[in-house]
Amino acid sequence: MAETVYKMTYGKIREYQEELEDRKTRVAAEIAERLKEARSHGDVTENSEFDDAKQAYADNDLRIMEIEEILKNAKVIDEKDISRTRVTLGGKVLLRHDLTGEEVEYMIVSAKEEDIFIGKLSSDSPVGQAILGKRKGDTVEVTTPVGIYSYTILKISRPKGTDE
Repeated sequence: MAETVYKMTYGKIREYQEELEDRKTRVAAEIAERLKEARSHGDVTENSEFDDAKQAYADNDLRIMEIEEILKNAKVIDEKDISRTRVTLGGKVLLRHDLTGEEVEYMIVSAKEEDIFIGKLSSDSPVGQAILGKRKGDTVEVTTPVGIYSYTILKISRPKGTDE
């Protein structure tokens, strides 16, 4: 079975690397201390602190494995692949909601990097799928659970720091 390739910005890969380092050092040490403290209370068979610490240990190990898998299969979005004329992964797009006239700018990213609250829209989302490959001036219709929305692409650009 082919492994999934996660296309991400360099910044997101760096965030995963920092989280991994933090989990392997600081978080693991804190959990080890919690386990040690819980064991010092005697019988661990009915010790909720010990059970909680064991669960935290398992959760941390699981997250470490998940991050290592992501990083092993991560591929930085190459600047030369970010178009100024078509909506592409890693690019920015300014959209206008045709019914309300509201304008919103998004950076198109993979699902592993999505954070709608800071303007990072997943290419796997309904809007992301609808606009990928489209050009400035194109109008797309997006079917969502609450209805069909129409958006017009007003501008396509590269994120700051990727031009020239």
